[in-house]
Amino acid sequence: MLCCEGKKLKLYLKRDAAGQVLAVSRTAEAGFDEETTANAPEVVALLGQGACQNGGGHEALAASDMRLVRVLEDVIDLLIQRGLIRFTDLPQNAQSKLLERKSLRAQIHGLDILDDTDEGLI
Repeated sequence: MLCCEGKKLKLYLKRDAAGQVLAVSRTAEAGFDEETTANAPEVVALLGQGACQNGGGHEALAASDMRLVRVLEDVIDLLIQRGLIRFTDLPQNAQSKLLERKSLRAQIHGLDILDDTDEGLI
């Protein structure tokens, strides 16, 4: 979704006779009679990153957050491998989230990260 951190930004489209989007408005004005959201494919194609009412940048920040999450997972794995922390030292919520992400990544890559003896622990 474009911008606004999960909120659905309501927008209105103005089209030409051929149905192509000419303009987008944040308010329902004359000629802007088709309601849509900021993440609609036509809006994304027309406005790209600049559709956010706060001037853009949220999409880039969200993408950066996702890359940083992966880095933090790698750092946690490294600390565990080196014996500096134990997986069980982490709060239960953190353990669950890490296991879930590790499992999802393994599924994507076709790996079986847990065998019968692991009992869900890293």
